[in-house]
Amino acid sequence: MKLLAPSILSADLSNLAQQIRLVEMSGADWIHCDIMDGHFVPNITFGPVLVKAVKKSTKLPVDVHLMIKNPDNYLEDFRNAGSDIISVHFEEVIHLNRTITRIKELGAKAGVVINPSTPVSSLKDIAEYIDLLLIMTVNPGFGGQSFISNSERRIAEAVELRKSLKANFLIEVDGGINTKTIKSVSIAGCDVFVAGSSIFHSDNISASTAELKNLISK
Repeated sequence: MKLLAPSILSADLSNLAQQIRLVEMSGADWIHCDIMDGHFVPNITFGPVLVKAVKKSTKLPVDVHLMIKNPDNYLEDFRNAGSDIISVHFEEVIHLNRTITRIKELGAKAGVVINPSTPVSSLKDIAEYIDLLLIMTVNPGFGGQSFISNSERRIAEAVELRKSLKANFLIEVDGGINTKTIKSVSIAGCDVFVAGSSIFHSDNISASTAELKNLISK
C-alpha cells in the first residue's frame, strides 16, 4: 500500500487543526513534521510543542523528521509529544545503531534520512534494523524546492538494497513531490510520499490531497 504524508511545513499554522482535518478526510495516511533547528539546516521551524498539537488534531500516525544537531538529546521529548515515527539524519548521527535502538525502546518506529549527496549504499550496515528510509529528493532546509532528477535511481537502489538484505523498511521521499513527479517516484519503488507545497499551497487542499493519493493508488 502506498502512503501519502502531507507535510505541515507548508501548512497555515494559524489554522493547523482545520488543515490537518482536511487532508485526513481526503485520503492522507500520515502527518509529516519537519523539525529544523537553524544549525543542521539553515532554517528554524518548530519543536515538540507543535508536534503535541498535531497529535491532538489527528488520529493518523505522526511522522517526525529531525533535521537537527544532536538529535539523541531530544528523542524522548519528541516521543513524549506523540511522534509515532522518528527519523534522524545519517549525516549527523555518529552511533546510528544506538540511536535506532533508542527510538525503538521509546516505542516509536525508527527511520534514517539521507541527503541527496549521500550514497544509498552507505546504509548497508544499518538498513536491516530500520523501519523507514527517507530519501531526500531536495536539499533539506526549505519547502517548495524543485525535485532532484536522479532521485528515481536512488529509490531503485534502495529497493535493491532492501531486497538483498531481506529487510522490511519502507522507502519514503521528501521534496518536490507533486502531480508531475509523484507517479515516476511511485514506479521507482517509493512507499511513502511527503508532499507539502503541492497540497497546502494549492487553492483546494482537499482536492489536491485526493489527487495525489489517487495517483499513487493506481
